[in-house]
Amino acid sequence: MIIGDRLRDMREQKKLSQGDIEKRTGLLRCYISRVENGHTVPAIETLEKLARAMEIPMYQWFYDGDEPPQLPNLPKRKSSDDIAWGSSGKDARYLSKLRRLLGRTDEGDRKLLLYMAQKMAVTKSRRVGTSN
Repeated sequence: MIIGDRLRDMREQKKLSQGDIEKRTGLLRCYISRVENGHTVPAIETLEKLARAMEIPMYQWFYDGDEPPQLPNLPKRKSSDDIAWGSSGKDARYLSKLRRLLGRTDEGDRKLLLYMAQKMAVTKSRRVGTSN
């Protein structure tokens, strides 16, 4: 598909001249001519200006039908819950056991465990950072 041909066809269907498009968009008539003749490919922003000037939806630059094309049935992407550590499988069982055990400990011990885990995470990130 050539955008210049689509521009010329749609402009002629709307009975607009290149000068009319120039007035509505601020784009120079010579630029519009260069696009229609295939010498220049407009940027998306320029196509948006042209679509507004011709009062057409953007999809019509790329599609011939009267209605927007149907979107393909793409598989669903995983949510952050599906990807998060401990959300399924062996990790979920481990996390559940850890939660149960932490629930049985007193607050002072939980704070100590959290402090130790933070220190170990910082130490590990330093080791990983220096090995690169």
